[in-house]
Amino acid sequence: MRLRDKVAVITGSASGFGRTTAVRFAEEGARVVVVDLDGTGGAETVRLVEAAGSPAELVIGDVATSDGAAAAVSAAVDRFGGLDVLVNNAGIAQHTPRGTWDCDESVWDQVIAVNLKSVYLCTRAAVPVMTDRGGGSIVSVASIAASCCVGGVAYAASKGGIVSFTRHLSHELAARRIRANCVSPGYMRTPMSTGERAGLSADEQEAQLAEFGRRVPMGHVGSALDIANAIVYLASDESAYVTGQELVVDGGYLVR
Repeated sequence: MRLRDKVAVITGSASGFGRTTAVRFAEEGARVVVVDLDGTGGAETVRLVEAAGSPAELVIGDVATSDGAAAAVSAAVDRFGGLDVLVNNAGIAQHTPRGTWDCDESVWDQVIAVNLKSVYLCTRAAVPVMTDRGGGSIVSVASIAASCCVGGVAYAASKGGIVSFTRHLSHELAARRIRANCVSPGYMRTPMSTGERAGLSADEQEAQLAEFGRRVPMGHVGSALDIANAIVYLASDESAYVTGQELVVDGGYLVR
């Protein structure tokens, strides 16, 4: 098992990339702290993690706040004795009908807080614990929006911030034996990208995904498992000499 006995905190793990990553971590032997505002979805992720053969702990909280981030890390220490892997996955889309240059201030603030500030706060809480542990791995979920014009200005700024934060962080933390990398998904099949959360019908969701797929050189959108497998690699000892990197998982979209 690639993550045997490692302790992981995965934010935004009540659904989508986070849930799939939590299950993959369990399959690879990790003990998992599931963190989300959605208690019902989080409880289901815990059930799936346990069904995969690993123990799990649920933390219901807002990691865009200092208290929420600290609670997530404290749960790892209290339940499992430490922290080896932090997956900064919590994120929201920029759902607004206005032009991206004219984004509502409230939307801007919310997207930046959830997508970017949470990465900073959770990392700040995790680093001392990982240092005491002798090292660790921080994997953050960015997006191809950091490098191309998709998703809206606030979303792109938040994801671009994650990439830059990761690069800077990796340099500072290398001496502590803490690695920092990020994964940038392209067009993927998740509740956020399908339009399910925006109220689209099943047919409308499939039509939207088909349109996204036509833009991708490989001819289809990716899955949450594609992202989870990339995160497993960056969390594992297989990537022991990899830090400060952005791993793009997009079916060739950025190089089309």
